Amino acid sequence: MINTYTMTNIKDNKIFIDTGAYLARFHKRDRMHEISVKIWDILKTNTSIITYTTNHVIDELATLLARRTSYDFSGTKLQEIYKSKYPIIFRPGKEDEKESIKIFYKYSDQQISFTDCLSFVVMKKLGIKQVFTFDKHFQYDGFAVIP
Repeated sequence: MINTYTMTNIKDNKIFIDTGAYLARFHKRDRMHEISVKIWDILKTNTSIITYTTNHVIDELATLLARRTSYDFSGTKLQEIYKSKYPIIFRPGKEDEKESIKIFYKYSDQQISFTDCLSFVVMKKLGIKQVFTFDKHFQYDGFAVIP
């Protein structure tokens, strides 16, 4: 899969970035690190693609990355994200969060995180159909997953 992944797998010019994509990119011992880096390189070199995420994804990333590496390393990576032009970091409001609760109930049997439910709401709101993630839960709500 790693050797065959190309730009043709990316169908839209708006891509949502989920926590797992960041985690695998930054954590060299993550089993998806190699494929993550390759996809990040594709996204970085294609200027027609705009990436989005939420402050909730960044929050989730900060904690997971700090626990798997160190708080210093996590802080450094957070600074890099906030210094960068992309992704655009969307900050959901109260109504978005209330809508997420409905999705949280809807998929309670799948134990989808509230952050993912909120990501679903934001993606729909922004018209984003593809997500860079290693999480199959996004497919449950009809999103195309990269890889």
